Amino acid sequence: MPNEIILVNELDNMVGTMEKMEAHRKGLLHRAFSVFIFNDKGELLLQQRAFDKYHSAGLWTNSCCSHPAPGEATKDAAIRRTFEELGFKVGLEEIFHFTYKHHFDNGLTEFEYDHVFTGFYNAKVKPDPAEVADFRFISVEELDADLIKAPEKFTPWFHIAWPLVREWVLDKQSVQKQHLQ
Repeated sequence: MPNEIILVNELDNMVGTMEKMEAHRKGLLHRAFSVFIFNDKGELLLQQRAFDKYHSAGLWTNSCCSHPAPGEATKDAAIRRTFEELGFKVGLEEIFHFTYKHHFDNGLTEFEYDHVFTGFYNAKVKPDPAEVADFRFISVEELDADLIKAPEKFTPWFHIAWPLVREWVLDKQSVQKQHLQ
């Protein structure tokens, strides 16, 4: 069965489906998700994309990202793909969405309505080598420094999503500290 994705309009309303690679060749807006997993130390789980991915191969990015299948709820797809890519199940919370468009050198275009989810996990990560070349937990400060020092080592969507996720994380930590006082 072909790998179908959900085409959407600017309001994330479904307008059809299409085979994934065809949608990327045509640069059509489609539904996607990005997952950001943190541990109890506040570190983010980064993954390095497998070196044979159809775009952004070998680049570092958020914990998991993909597309829901037609008829599949986006949150359910995010939980499923996190398990498939990283080998663990985790509860997720959607914190925001954004739209971005990026043209790659290989002629493909990512034009995504991207739902961003967060979750917390502290146990063993068992990545699928077909999806993930490497992974690591990284502090907010170290990640910010890496993004300045070597921005080309990160995916285009990560540069957009991370500042927004970072703000959400810092706001949440601030609220938790106030609650404990």
